[in-house]
Amino acid sequence: MPRILTINGSTRASSTNGLVIQAITALIGDRAVVTSYRSVADLPHFDPDKDVLPAPASVAHFRELLQVADGILICTPEYAMGVPGSLKNALDWTVSTADLRMKPVMLVTASLSGEKAQASLLGTLRVIEAIVPDETTVLVPFARTKVDMDGITDAATRSEIQRALDAFLAAL
Repeated sequence: MPRILTINGSTRASSTNGLVIQAITALIGDRAVVTSYRSVADLPHFDPDKDVLPAPASVAHFRELLQVADGILICTPEYAMGVPGSLKNALDWTVSTADLRMKPVMLVTASLSGEKAQASLLGTLRVIEAIVPDETTVLVPFARTKVDMDGITDAATRSEIQRALDAFLAAL
């Protein structure tokens, strides 16, 4: 059974991205074991001088979750036309240990627009050698109008996410 780690790029406790992750987890059903990383806000600010062994406890925990996962699902908003700083910070902590190297990633950018954040994040993920096929990426503009506590309410968005999810699960 494949193991998927979900990472929410938002630090808000009740975020739209959290709802999208919940909806995708429901779509996964029993096809994989899903673990959700609690919050990228738990990680300290990246400092190369602190990127030594042993790593800070929260960083070590994050890295362990990445290492045992077969694939990573990232769902993120766009902040100020870019990647949320806390998500970029989390990715920075993986550079020296190559925890995302050759890991399949499903990337969902769920925001008002999201195009700039998605492009930037794809660049970062590819530099750290994550596997992010175009088929496993989804841009969900006007996300707040397409998801609620019951799941993805927009049929076209649900179909697009299901398509990307099927490709992601096949890559695992």
